[in-house]
Amino acid sequence: MSKRTAYQHFAGKDELVAEYLRRFDPSVLSGVFDRTDLTPRERLLAAFDIPPTTPLCPYIAAAVELNDPQHPASQYARDYKRAVAARLADTAREAGAADPEQLGEQLALLLDGSAARTRVLNADAFPTAAAIAAVLIDNAIPATAK
Repeated sequence: MSKRTAYQHFAGKDELVAEYLRRFDPSVLSGVFDRTDLTPRERLLAAFDIPPTTPLCPYIAAAVELNDPQHPASQYARDYKRAVAARLADTAREAGAADPEQLGEQLALLLDGSAARTRVLNADAFPTAAAIAAVLIDNAIPATAK
């Protein structure tokens, strides 16, 4: 699509970005969380099995670029990031974590940080993040639940 056509439908780049994020499939890692062949612990770790060539999360990219917390795209980014943490917390709860919300937030932060670090350094940070995640998960899940 040409710029002219785009701007016939959108007032500016910010509006175009907001509409893209609104329509982006926020299935929240359904390829990980909806798997029935993995235990909850394995699903938590599978969230870190991301190829280093994966583009930076569009929600992070938009929020950083816009730098306006009131922009609709920033709200979509917040909603999506909260949904990721909630899915992680739900899976942590299913795994028997003592504080699933805390573990969900920790893993979400680790995912976002490793995604950004992978992009900035052009080096795969996900294996290191997965090793850290395994320690967090194992410390959060009582031995009786494992």
